[in-house]
Amino acid sequence: MKIAQYIDHTLLKATTTDAEVVQLCKEAKKYKFYAVCVNSCYVELCANELKGSSVKIASVVGFPLGSMDTLAKIAESKNAVIMGADEIDMVINIGFLKDKKYELVENEINKIKKAIGDKILKVIIETCYLTNEEKKIATKLVLSAGADFVKTSTGFGTAGATLEDVELLKSVTQNKIQIKASGGIRDFETAQKFIKAGVTRIGTSNGIQIVTGQKGSEQTY
Repeated sequence: MKIAQYIDHTLLKATTTDAEVVQLCKEAKKYKFYAVCVNSCYVELCANELKGSSVKIASVVGFPLGSMDTLAKIAESKNAVIMGADEIDMVINIGFLKDKKYELVENEINKIKKAIGDKILKVIIETCYLTNEEKKIATKLVLSAGADFVKTSTGFGTAGATLEDVELLKSVTQNKIQIKASGGIRDFETAQKFIKAGVTRIGTSNGIQIVTGQKGSEQTY
């Protein structure tokens, strides 16, 4: 598989404009990226721009903090799917995890998965804020809740994906669900290392740099 097919071409900054989203979609079609990843308010625009192409649309939900009410996350997920999203990248409630409210974390993931039906659910656990034990617990919750991917990071935390974290998550998933790495992956060599480590999707705003062998920008998501 070509490296472009591992990439979710991502644009999540607060200052994003319609014109930038349109450009994102054009780039995704040109370089044959697997998906674009945008905030939910831009899903419909992406659906229009990507009509007739093979590029998927991923919408973030509860982003980037994860501390929204579950009903709000469910509503955002449902609406994103109605607007044309193929995949949902949700952020867990990190505070609940740290408070050991594991049932609440798992139930939220499960409810969102049920709400979006056969669409892909990726669950962001924001590894930079977790201990290794918490990363394992979070991944087990993602697995048992029926999600399709565990995802390392939002790219808006204190750090992004690491190869060590991917190895840790993989030891829990045992290939039963997929792993998405995001945050700080800005060049071809780094992307290759993550793929070799076992990720099947990479979230990055530097997709063009990765596929053309250039160095990426300072943006980490």
